[in-house]
Amino acid sequence: MPQIFFVTHPEVVFDPSIPVPKWPLSELGRQRMAKFAEALRPTGVAAVWSSRERKARDGADILAEVLGVSPQIDAALGENNRDSTGYIAPPEFWQVVEAFFANPTRSIRGWETAADAQTRIVGAVSRIASSAPKHGPIVIVSHGGVGRLLAAHLQRVKIGQEDRPVNPGGGSFLTIDSVSLSLSQCWRDIEAFERPS
Repeated sequence: MPQIFFVTHPEVVFDPSIPVPKWPLSELGRQRMAKFAEALRPTGVAAVWSSRERKARDGADILAEVLGVSPQIDAALGENNRDSTGYIAPPEFWQVVEAFFANPTRSIRGWETAADAQTRIVGAVSRIASSAPKHGPIVIVSHGGVGRLLAAHLQRVKIGQEDRPVNPGGGSFLTIDSVSLSLSQCWRDIEAFERPS
């Protein structure tokens, strides 16, 4: 059955002097995506999508080059909008993130609400699934926050009760049936990818 692999971008270069959406993948993140691309090669991936944020585009470009497809961008695949605060250093960042998931209909410090971000990411994945080629898997490179929100929708649980990506640095993926838009496999690390039987 056709599948979507929804991937959270792996490790990035942290640079508080530039906007977070412009952060690139780190060398480690690039290496991990290259290995994931090689693992995906036998599956006949038909399409690669990403958000327009640099780290997601970097990952999609690596995949697309190895897999021989043209990467496509959908802005609705972006992380929850955090422009109101910009970069927040840990541990304060993680406290704000927890408040974001715990209060899905409230804007935390001006951020896009979790409920709105969930509606957006579910809509984007649904739109891509309905318009993409049916002869091979689709890969979507996106972000951890909206990935969790998508997982909550697919698991049919309240926001904040969903399973979390297995790698806190990024580089985890969900496997989704692209016809029924149901969850086939919850979070796994990209190093754990195995070709579907």
